[in-house]
Amino acid sequence: MSHVNASGPANLSAVALRIGVFGGSFDPPHNAHVCLAQVALTQLGLTELHVVPTGIAWHKARGLSAPEDRLAMSRLAFADLARVVIDDRELRRAGPTFTIDTLTTLHQEYPTAQLYLIMGADQFAAFRNWHRWEAILEIAIICVAERATGTGASGLFDSFSGQNSFFISLAMPPSSLSATQVRQLFAGGSPVLTGNSTLVPAPVARYIEDHVLYKAP
Repeated sequence: MSHVNASGPANLSAVALRIGVFGGSFDPPHNAHVCLAQVALTQLGLTELHVVPTGIAWHKARGLSAPEDRLAMSRLAFADLARVVIDDRELRRAGPTFTIDTLTTLHQEYPTAQLYLIMGADQFAAFRNWHRWEAILEIAIICVAERATGTGASGLFDSFSGQNSFFISLAMPPSSLSATQVRQLFAGGSPVLTGNSTLVPAPVARYIEDHVLYKAP
């Protein structure tokens, strides 16, 4: 197991294409998601960052908002970031969504590229529960940003000692912001979200209000 800096291990320094993969339910996409995308693009020197809204999430106990709403909000949230591709392949895929399938298809599309899988420390803490997680380590470098309440990404890497894999800590300002928090605020009709939010991009806030998402029954 190796913990590397943003440039990656020496034998990857000449890689021409660096493709980031940032998956999530994005229900809704919020400002911490946008910040993480910005950090990944800059720190990793990505050629492209594929933002991939989850299709049928095998690990989510609650139902997700409609795919078309999460796709539209993702397009609005990341619209100002160059080199971001809103990738809807998981929304079009039948059956449960697995990250290994997305990485496999991207590897086939970009056979000479290095893939970087972007995630938060809370996701990485459950990484060994992911479908075929060992295969993910063979395809992509794992890049982890920590939350304000986290224990630190680099500490989590220690549990993978002995794995022939590479991990990168993303230098993102710690944040406790979550989609659950945002949904709860919208459900309660919080005025802080109206028009110009510090929690979600303003176009996303307007979309949620216009489409009456997250309102309590």
